[in-house]
Amino acid sequence: QVHLVESGGGLVQAGGSLRLSCAASGSIGSLNVMGWYRQAPGKQRELVATITNGGSTNYADSVKGRFAISRDNANNTVYLQMSRLKPEDTAVYYCNYRRPFPPSGYWGQGTQVTVSS
Repeated sequence: QVHLVESGGGLVQAGGSLRLSCAASGSIGSLNVMGWYRQAPGKQRELVATITNGGSTNYADSVKGRFAISRDNANNTVYLQMSRLKPEDTAVYYCNYRRPFPPSGYWGQGTQVTVSS
């Protein structure tokens, strides 16, 4: 099993910045993908960014150039640096971990990010 602990959410003004952190513990495999997803009220959960164990990244078009995902493999921690935040970024942000063997996926508890105008 994998346990994910998130931190860093909160309230920020438009144009501001926040950094989210997610620490994974438990049965961590060397091959894995970690990432961030978000869900706004009444909306489907959507991908924000992912990063592989090798450092390959993928971003949603809506956050490219503003958000940066990174990871510290030694500490099994993934970060999401969010800059130039917009009110439309307001959502619950969820950390995600998945591995091919044993095939499984895990979610963090979610952290609220609110961007005020």
